Amino acid sequence: MASILPVSDLRNYNEVLQTDTTSTFIDNTSLPIHRWFRYTAGFSAQWVEETVMTYLSKSGHSDNFKVLDPFAGSGTTLLSCDKLGVTSYGYESHPLVYEIAAGKLLWNSDADLFLKTANDILVQAESDYSTTDNYPDIVLKCYDEKNLEEIDHLKKALFSKSDNSSSYKLSWLAFVSMLRASSYVGTAAWQYVLPNKRKVKVLSAFEAFSKQVNLMYEDMKIFQESQAKQCAALMKQDARKVSPIEENSIDLVITSPPYANNYDYADATRLELSVLGEIKSWGDLQSKIRPELIRSCTQMVSKEKKDTFQYLKDPLLIPIYNEILDVCTKLDIEKENHGGKKNYHTMVALYFLDLAKVWQELRKVCKEGSVVCFVVGDSAPYGVYVPVDEWLGRLAVAAGFKEYYFEKIRDRNVKWKNRKHKVPLKEGRLWIRG
Repeated sequence: MASILPVSDLRNYNEVLQTDTTSTFIDNTSLPIHRWFRYTAGFSAQWVEETVMTYLSKSGHSDNFKVLDPFAGSGTTLLSCDKLGVTSYGYESHPLVYEIAAGKLLWNSDADLFLKTANDILVQAESDYSTTDNYPDIVLKCYDEKNLEEIDHLKKALFSKSDNSSSYKLSWLAFVSMLRASSYVGTAAWQYVLPNKRKVKVLSAFEAFSKQVNLMYEDMKIFQESQAKQCAALMKQDARKVSPIEENSIDLVITSPPYANNYDYADATRLELSVLGEIKSWGDLQSKIRPELIRSCTQMVSKEKKDTFQYLKDPLLIPIYNEILDVCTKLDIEKENHGGKKNYHTMVALYFLDLAKVWQELRKVCKEGSVVCFVVGDSAPYGVYVPVDEWLGRLAVAAGFKEYYFEKIRDRNVKWKNRKHKVPLKEGRLWIRG
């Protein structure tokens, strides 16, 4: 069997692929299906396609070539593989993000039936004169009275059609995808409500829903008329836990794990979850959403802070023990100089322990000679530098992978005027040979 590109050859190949935006979702905002829901923590679909095609051509066994994304997000890798007709698998543990990705992967469903179902929902909502339900404060802050009423009636009409069909799931996705567009506050995608950035013009909820449905309908037609094939399998799975995929079966892993930068993926979806009625309070995020996520923010680790330095003694962290002990010690001391006293030391300890577990599971399913690519960024909480790419590379080798190489793409956070430190940060691709 032909081997996949060795790490020594990756340097030349990566020089061809390298662009400033391939590690972001921005390139996908004009692409059919991908654009249905803007996911901040994403990467370029075009780059994924180029990468898959390169390794597919080098593999020598194209009929049985398999790709895995253990942090599937909104499905960029899986949709890219569908476009190429390549078998792919994805894990996603965030319940809302999982449903969004699953909805996108229904692109090969009956588009006309979806359009009819969505239009029936809209007609029913427009004729609903019932009293608007009670919603949490975050929802009330995001909508005026008219749009909240329309959202409420759309939701009631949608739920009345709930039958687990593809048409219903696509209509659900259309509803979720238009919630930000019909809000008058500055709700940047997957971020907090920004009350000081009120929008000048906002679509009514009915208009936004109709516009989203028509976009999805047209995109489904485009994909269905292309050479795309429905080959992806998405699983609601925690990447740290035992993999449901057959051992020694994966040729290529393309993914981007959560960054160790205190971004709260649970809270970032609070508006959507609150409108849907999945959560009613901040506490619900902690109990319903966060347990299955990589511990990459301080909000997730408060209960474990007392055991931080005990976690560092886990055998999985031996390859980086001295360095991570030094960093966590500095962070523990430094936090006392800041009002928030954020437990970055605990976050860093548990983040790398979680990713060490991910590497163990990935090694089981990856073939000999496979290649893994992690899109990653480093961090410097409280100005204490954390060499994420170096530590992840060493943890991968300790898990049984052969070697690693980091390809820098761009500098990070250079535009933010409110940065609390001046430590240079970067983003890039960590390449691992299996």
